[in-house]
Formats: sequence, C-alpha cells, structure tokens
Amino acid sequence: MAVTQDEIEHVLDLFSGVNDLSTRKMFGGIGVYSSGTIFAVMMRDGRLMLKGRGDMIDRLDALGMERWTYERPGKAETAMPYWVMPDSALEDSEEASALAREALTHL
Repeated sequence: MAVTQDEIEHVLDLFSGVNDLSTRKMFGGIGVYSSGTIFAVMMRDGRLMLKGRGDMIDRLDALGMERWTYERPGKAETAMPYWVMPDSALEDSEEASALAREALTHL
C-alpha cells in the first residue's frame, strides 16, 4: 500500500526543524528532501529511514539504528545507506530534526 497523505504530513511535522522541506513520491513511498537533497525515505510499509554517509554511519550504528538491507533471490545481501529511525525520534520532532540536520552535514 502507498504512503498516505496523513503519513506525509506526519513526516513533514516530524522534520519541521529542517530547512526547505519537500517530499517526492517514489515506489509507493516518499523521499524527504531539504533544499533538494534527499536525507530520508518513508517506505510503503511505514518505516521511516535516515540516510547516512561518511562519519554519520558510525553515529547511526552507535545509536543502535538498524541499517536497511535487502536480498534478491540468488544474490548476496545488499546494505543500503539508510537506517530505520529510532522509536524515540518518531514521536519527538526535536530529536528527529536534530538527527536529520546532522545527517545532512554528511551528504
């Protein structure tokens, strides 16, 4: 099932402390952007994930955030540069926005 308008509004509220927010629908989910740079995705199943690059990878791992991986039949598992947002950040726009701003400095 595709991401709903209510879910999109929740994501925008959650990241309200990030400048120049926008979203773009993709593959049943959405990409979340700041000034045209993607920093998060919401999957069609409702998982919200933050993008990590460089030193931010260690930070996200240290926070215990789960990295998104997938496996195609007959292929090795692939790790994507996205981590599932912690439950605490899903209910706290200050925490979510702070993580997003930090991640954006590494993109």
